[in-house]
Amino acid sequence: MSAERFDVPGTYVFDTRDSHRGYRLNKMLMSFRSPANRERFLADEAAYCAEFGLSDEQRAAVVDRDWQRMLDLGGSIFYVFKLALVDGRSMQYLGGEFTGMTEAEFVAMMRAGGRT
Repeated sequence: MSAERFDVPGTYVFDTRDSHRGYRLNKMLMSFRSPANRERFLADEAAYCAEFGLSDEQRAAVVDRDWQRMLDLGGSIFYVFKLALVDGRSMQYLGGEFTGMTEAEFVAMMRAGGRT
């Protein structure tokens, strides 16, 4: 397997390099499966991030809910979505965030057949 990154225009590719870079971030986001961990996170988000050894950039992206930056810093969309769920947000909300639309616009676009 080549060490080259895949370049798929219009597609976000999460590869091994991203996985290694985002390991601590994704581990923390995965911890949100536990209600007790979600409560601890919401009580002091920065401290919870520190427990997992997140970089300053990763911590800021999480606390600021900078969804795209989390992906750029190695976050997997599947794990980033767990944080959105902690906030009561839907996958359609994230879709809107990633495409520059509101949640309602994104839903309408998908119901109309998606991007063309």
